[in-house]
Amino acid sequence: MNQNENGECKTLNPPEFEKAVEMRAEYEIIDAHAHIFPEKISQKATDAIGDFYDLPMYCEGISKKLLDESFKAGISKCLVCSTATTPHQVRSINDFIAKECGKHPEFWGLGTLHPLMENLEDEVARIENLGLHGIKIHPDFQKFDIDCKEAFKIYSAIEGKLPILIHMGDERYEYSSPVKLARILKNFPRLNVIAAHFGGYRRWREAEEYLRHPNLKFDTSSSLAIIPKEYARKLIYHYGTENILFGTDFPMWEPLAELDRFFALKLSFEENQKILAGNFKDFFGIE
Repeated sequence: MNQNENGECKTLNPPEFEKAVEMRAEYEIIDAHAHIFPEKISQKATDAIGDFYDLPMYCEGISKKLLDESFKAGISKCLVCSTATTPHQVRSINDFIAKECGKHPEFWGLGTLHPLMENLEDEVARIENLGLHGIKIHPDFQKFDIDCKEAFKIYSAIEGKLPILIHMGDERYEYSSPVKLARILKNFPRLNVIAAHFGGYRRWREAEEYLRHPNLKFDTSSSLAIIPKEYARKLIYHYGTENILFGTDFPMWEPLAELDRFFALKLSFEENQKILAGNFKDFFGIE
């Protein structure tokens, strides 16, 4: 993990981020994909993500560090979420996210669900009452196929009520393959979805082939550091600039570094405005 001896996150290569530092003041910036965990388990949870992807984590996934790193990057609001790997974790995670959002107006919270949980519809109502703004699922962590009959209960319960952010892709698994999301959107045409990682982490070409729908958005998280700039631009224009949300996937990546990678795409001022904040505000109905 990229932290100093005091547990502070360290910027990897400060000179490389001069463009982001220069340009961040020109835009309102919203991070559409970030993770936070309770402090007592945050180190363990962060390390588990790093082990799962065999990637070094940038930082520990706690609220204070997300706020500090977002401030450095000029990010004014962060969508925060976490994932229940077992049904019994759902309520406590939703309570935690709601509590953190209550303490920090910079946070925009999503709840979570698990397809094997009981009283799923009741928890959807509770999520709404908690003031959370949607659902996040990570099928690879939760180990279920997004098009299984149990998962369909989630979509049925939230369609027309709450949007859903879905981790997509990963060449090692079939849980969240892009073709399965296309099948879901066909069965639930009123479901509003953000497909994380340009629609398919390390399965971007498959996503490009299968994922087009009027209720479907995409975020840039865990992609800009991996795919060539030219291909990232191609994906943005393929899906439409009005359908892309900027996301960092904190604590995996440094927000300022992700912003620098985004500005390196050299999109127009108007396109940057949409992707950095405008599309997020439109999607969630923020004035």
